[in-house]
Amino acid sequence: MRRLLGKITGFMSNRTMVGVDKTGNKYFTRIEEVDGVMKEKRWVIFKGEEDPTSIPVEWICWLNGQRKKAPTLEEMMELEARRERVRQNVALLKKEEEERIAKEGSKGKHVSPGKVSGPDLKSFIQQFPVPSEGYEVEESPSEMGGLRNPQESLAEEAKDESESSEPTGSGASFRPGTWQPPS
Repeated sequence: MRRLLGKITGFMSNRTMVGVDKTGNKYFTRIEEVDGVMKEKRWVIFKGEEDPTSIPVEWICWLNGQRKKAPTLEEMMELEARRERVRQNVALLKKEEEERIAKEGSKGKHVSPGKVSGPDLKSFIQQFPVPSEGYEVEESPSEMGGLRNPQESLAEEAKDESESSEPTGSGASFRPGTWQPPS
């Protein structure tokens, strides 16, 4: 019992208040011995209801040990001013975006928010050449009635062999195979 009472009083008297945030949460630290090693322990006492989302980022970093020193009052004021500037910039950008959408809507081009229009196919189609005069498409022998001369068929067979995926021959007659992805 005495030991428990001693720990409670030691806990209360041994803590050091490091700072207070804008919502009134108080931050404390104390040095305690754990397994023969002196360690700093950090914690927060919430003002009112215990809400972890009310802790500012700079204090979360201090509690987790990501920063060694607690945030100063000047630093907290600078960060709050910066957050306010960001909020104002966001509001300004939203307003500009709404005005831009309203202008596009008056021009007849209507894009509903959250939906993206399709690709511009005109620029895609312009990439392909248009058949012009003098442009002839070669017909394959099968389209011409299936008639071939023997030299063409031999050349085509040799071409098929040269395009095989396995290497053939050795020395001067070596022909490397083509790589095929595994299927």
